[in-house]
Amino acid sequence: MTAPDFGSLTGLELMQWAKDHASDDIPTIGRLLGMRFDAVDFGSVAFSLDTRPDFANPLGTVHGGIAATMLDSAMGCAVHTTLPAGTGYTTLELKVNYVRSVSTDGRTLTATGAVIHPGRRTATAEGKVHDQDGKLVAHGTTTCMILPGG
Repeated sequence: MTAPDFGSLTGLELMQWAKDHASDDIPTIGRLLGMRFDAVDFGSVAFSLDTRPDFANPLGTVHGGIAATMLDSAMGCAVHTTLPAGTGYTTLELKVNYVRSVSTDGRTLTATGAVIHPGRRTATAEGKVHDQDGKLVAHGTTTCMILPGG
């Protein structure tokens, strides 16, 4: 597999490339957690993963950091889809609200992220994590700093 010149791709093109090559041996947080790209569109992204015992907190349910990572990824990548080629971003703020616990027994969690404001210097997005029964697990918002030329 030959990787493209990432700096020449728009954010949407880069996210679509990442979705198409997610099964390749590219080290990412998504690969570490077993996250799958479900959808990539301009201004929105969806990921899913299956819970496992490795995700347990001391109480035996899925650690909140899993939902936070899913939200940070979905909302940040949604922002990325709106950026021109050669432009990056970083998370300035992440706010997560947890609604219910999740078992570690292979439940599928899906995170969706959608851009609220695609600004020139900062962008905002919102996200939700649902379980396989459609129940809300967590929701959040992010503010991302836009990094022109990087």
